Amino acid sequence: MNREDIKKLIPHREPMLLVDDACVNEEDVAIGHYTVRGDEWFLQGHFPGNPVVPGVVLCEMMGQTCCVLLADKIVGTTPYFTGIDKVKFRNSVVPGDTIEMRCTIKRAMRAFYFTECSAYVNGKLCVSGELSFALVK
Repeated sequence: MNREDIKKLIPHREPMLLVDDACVNEEDVAIGHYTVRGDEWFLQGHFPGNPVVPGVVLCEMMGQTCCVLLADKIVGTTPYFTGIDKVKFRNSVVPGDTIEMRCTIKRAMRAFYFTECSAYVNGKLCVSGELSFALVK
């Protein structure tokens, strides 16, 4: 899926659309990518002279990648975060980096989905955690 395909699934638009491309592999893992250009709104004040992608933005990137797993369920709904748990930040993400997000569904309960996610740059783990969502009509 490219950005236009992703826009058909989720309501996010620029500058909040934070996944460049995504797919689901044969193991039901959503894999998404985003290349940090350096001119993003979230880098303007974080931090002057030393731009680093904020942790909350990394969580949003993983959350948007999770929506690709829910493609057949998400139509006609809006995905809302209901929880962010056990998130650990290990390495910084900076301009020029391409982040690879990997997300899996661990369980589902009616309109609620519980996932495990991680994001890497050049094979190095940058962030991991558990995210949960509600699909609201």
